[in-house]
Amino acid sequence: MDTLHFSIAINAPKENVWNTMLQDKTYRKWTSIFSEGSHYKGSWDKGSKILFLGPSGEGMFSRIAENTPYEYISIEHLGFVKDGKEDTESPEVKAFAGAHENYTFSEEGGVTTILVDMDTGEEYKAMFEDLWPKALLTLKTMCEDHGE
Repeated sequence: MDTLHFSIAINAPKENVWNTMLQDKTYRKWTSIFSEGSHYKGSWDKGSKILFLGPSGEGMFSRIAENTPYEYISIEHLGFVKDGKEDTESPEVKAFAGAHENYTFSEEGGVTTILVDMDTGEEYKAMFEDLWPKALLTLKTMCEDHGE
């Protein structure tokens, strides 16, 4: 597995950036870059299970490994959701399980920098290298337009 790194500077306080990134309504907007209709079910609280789903209800399930509000969140991906069931046993899951997606927030002079570190397999690397910068630019625009 490779770890990809992305970052963006946003002219907004880190609390605003954090909330815009993680609140349901605004999460759906910036993650639509990855898949129209993307959403989550669950909680961002440390130790909580969270489902990342597309409009069909399929996607992946994960655990929030760490959550330091307004500073850091770590997501550990555990498996896939398909046909309403959690898959932890397929070869695809075994190659992917335990991958992390981490967001680090730092603020200086009213500018928040988000660092995204994401484990991924070779088959998804090019897609994420294309889509993450677009998603972060969408998030930046939303934050600088006061979350709308």
